Amino acid sequence: MNLFNPDRLITFPADDPQLVKQLQSGTKVYLAKSGDHRYADGWAFVKMAVLIIACFSCYLLALFQRQWGLYLLWYLAMMFCAMLLAVNVVHDASHDAFLRGKKTNARLNRWVAFPMGLDPDCWRVRHVRFHHGFTNIEFYDPDTAENGILRQTPWQRWRPFMRQQPRYWPLVAALTFPWYIWVVDWLDRAGFTPVTRHLALRGFAGWGYFLAGKLAHCALCLIIPWLLSDFSFMTILLTYLLSQLLASLIFVTLIIGTHWAQGHTQLPPEEGKMPVGRLVHTFATTFDWTPQPAWLGYWLGGINLHLTHHLFPHWHHRHYSALSRIIAQIASQQGLDYQLLTLADLLRLQQQIFTANGGEAEGLIMESSDGGGGRIRTFEVDDGRFTVCSLWSAREPHQG
Repeated sequence: MNLFNPDRLITFPADDPQLVKQLQSGTKVYLAKSGDHRYADGWAFVKMAVLIIACFSCYLLALFQRQWGLYLLWYLAMMFCAMLLAVNVVHDASHDAFLRGKKTNARLNRWVAFPMGLDPDCWRVRHVRFHHGFTNIEFYDPDTAENGILRQTPWQRWRPFMRQQPRYWPLVAALTFPWYIWVVDWLDRAGFTPVTRHLALRGFAGWGYFLAGKLAHCALCLIIPWLLSDFSFMTILLTYLLSQLLASLIFVTLIIGTHWAQGHTQLPPEEGKMPVGRLVHTFATTFDWTPQPAWLGYWLGGINLHLTHHLFPHWHHRHYSALSRIIAQIASQQGLDYQLLTLADLLRLQQQIFTANGGEAEGLIMESSDGGGGRIRTFEVDDGRFTVCSLWSAREPHQG
């Protein structure tokens, strides 16, 4: 499989200086006019406080229910608020865009992330270093790595059941959070993935924070409800799983879905150097979309303006609406493809991509071993030429 295995250095050439200058000057003028900064403001802290209060209010209401239907309702509401905390606070803090300073953002994340259950340190490395660094590049972007169930790119192994992936992909999206919380986080922390060597804290301190977060999550979501409610542990566990499935489905569809829908994926360049700069690559791999009503974007932490986020990851999401207008104007001048789609467009494009990738790999002529634990796939392209794609070995993680 084409596992997440970034074992070679990839570099990007410099972007067009005129494009860089226009983006820099446009954002500088924007901040100067408003006398503002790029971090969270007072209203962002108010929103965080409202979400924290809502999260724990729903939690307390769930604990006092005696009917499972009402318990499930309030528990789902609690986990939904926890997911909103993740997209409104944890996401920005992971990019050092909520507060000033890496350490203060890391501390904030540890306090705010535990209701959701994802380890903020592991997720930060996966998301910031690898997903943002190598968006939609095979082996390098963990969000689109081969998993054997959902064929996200044409480079991944095809299986007959994948013809049905336009129907079952929501289930895979829903299982993402539980998989990351209870499997991937532990593999990252234990040294079994490329994430481990990039963690800010390792050894005893790293494990201490990691286990504290997981225990706090278990206590909040499972142990305390079991001790204080009349429901069996299996009922509470089922409720927990359903809440995680719902939160994961929403999160994955709305965030990773923008990269799916754009449909531009590629193998790592043979010589290790990308053909275009990071800015142009970003335009090719994601886009902005707008919800209806538009105010929903405020509570979604601006993740709908996902191209804007990838171009300005170190800016708090309160700026995204203004930044997207600046981007649209500059893109028009530079001949870049800037799209502001609707949610319906996003879902339709996702279905098209899963349908296309779920079809049998057309043009695949041969797949063979390279003698070193990897594989070679040979494709026939439209004009009759052959493209040989080396699929690097996934047996040995990168050492570096």
